[in-house]
Amino acid sequence: MPQPAQTLRELTRRRFLGDMTTGLTGVGLLQLLAGSAGASPEEWQPGRGQTHFAPRAKRVLQIMCPGAASHMDLWEHKPSLEKYHGQPLPGEENLVSFQGKNGNLMRSPWDFKPAGECGKMISSMLPYMAEHADDIAFIHSLHSKTNTHGPGCVFMNTGHETEGFPSAGAWISYALGSDNENLPTYVAIQDLRGEPPNGKANWTNGFLPARHQAIMMSDQQPIRNLKTPEGIAPKNEAASLRLLDQLNEQYASAHPAESDLQARIAAYELAARMQLSAPEVSDLSRESVEVHRTYGTDDPNKLKAAYARNCLLARRLLERNVRHVSLYCASRASGVDGLLNWDAHKTLKSDYERHCPIFDQPTAALLTDLKRSGLLDETLVLWTTEFGRMPTHQAGTSGRDHNPNGFTAWMMGAGVQGGISYGATDEFGRRAEVNPTTVWDFYATVLHLLGFDHERLTWYHNGLDRRLTDVHGHVIRDILV
Repeated sequence: MPQPAQTLRELTRRRFLGDMTTGLTGVGLLQLLAGSAGASPEEWQPGRGQTHFAPRAKRVLQIMCPGAASHMDLWEHKPSLEKYHGQPLPGEENLVSFQGKNGNLMRSPWDFKPAGECGKMISSMLPYMAEHADDIAFIHSLHSKTNTHGPGCVFMNTGHETEGFPSAGAWISYALGSDNENLPTYVAIQDLRGEPPNGKANWTNGFLPARHQAIMMSDQQPIRNLKTPEGIAPKNEAASLRLLDQLNEQYASAHPAESDLQARIAAYELAARMQLSAPEVSDLSRESVEVHRTYGTDDPNKLKAAYARNCLLARRLLERNVRHVSLYCASRASGVDGLLNWDAHKTLKSDYERHCPIFDQPTAALLTDLKRSGLLDETLVLWTTEFGRMPTHQAGTSGRDHNPNGFTAWMMGAGVQGGISYGATDEFGRRAEVNPTTVWDFYATVLHLLGFDHERLTWYHNGLDRRLTDVHGHVIRDILV
């Protein structure tokens, strides 16, 4: 065989160019062969309505009840709490949890009743929601990484307990893009009582381009500055907008990496279109008297009426193909535990007798509307909270402390098997015991129903391909149709 030095001496320019042509032909052949085996991940283009595979859902409604709504007082019946009421929790008799020492086991203040043909046991405090039991897949074995409300809400909404990561709605906005150019892709509807714990971090875009953050809308807080101020002629406004657009485009061309500016330009363009579309979608007077009565928008309880109007607004947004709607029932914690959200540390019974009626009828009416109109066939409905509560009462109170080790969430709608319960906490509701499920499993399933492989939906940030599901997550196939 020739020595390397001899080979190099014999290498001419003509031979080098000839060999390079042959090599490039081989590279092209390999690409063709790879293409014939199926589309590669790189061929998927985000924001164009494309998915990795055929989706079951086209849009998402996420109903969030901040404050850690108690699984064993709403959705997961625990007969052992009734049987052993007043006795110590076995093995944890001297347990100190988030706010201090725990007392003995405490049964739910309300009876549970079988609902639907499936016979699911649901709290008697939720009679309207019980009517939907046959359409819901309950996940009773979730657990969280934190027992604090702010990080817990952020973790439930973003898959990370620290701020700065994109919310699930932002990921869906990035992945699918808009299906209605006259309305936002992602809308967050906050409660009349205020923002949830950690506020806007629950619907942030994180490191995704800024245009993927949620637009805040609610019946009590209409979008500001949609109308042209008096005294400005239409032609003058149009000329000003053209000049502003030219200046922004010039600057954006010179600074392509600044996504905030790109988002601002897109926001201006969307705002111009929303001057016509937003007032129409938020005009609830277009709904019939019967619809308002069904939702409870005329209820003497002002908090219930406000939440009911927000439920009606959510339905109108989904009808117009907004991709992701986050609907909040309750807000951040206050100086009095359990007053503004589901954080019932001291007086569980009176707190939930305040919150359940606000939530029950309007939410059930929204689900009924989605089902009746056929929207539920293409809409994935999620109910979430940040973690659960203890099966014991806090020492010296009649409330329950935080419990990140076991809680309930549920799914309903496109591609979801109804009338089933997946997983379970132990007999007292203390820990996820049967099929323990993570928040990442939950969102892997959500993305799967939207047509995405959660391991392929990524964004490169700080040296890593970031995901909604971090480096975890498995699709919960047992709840799928």
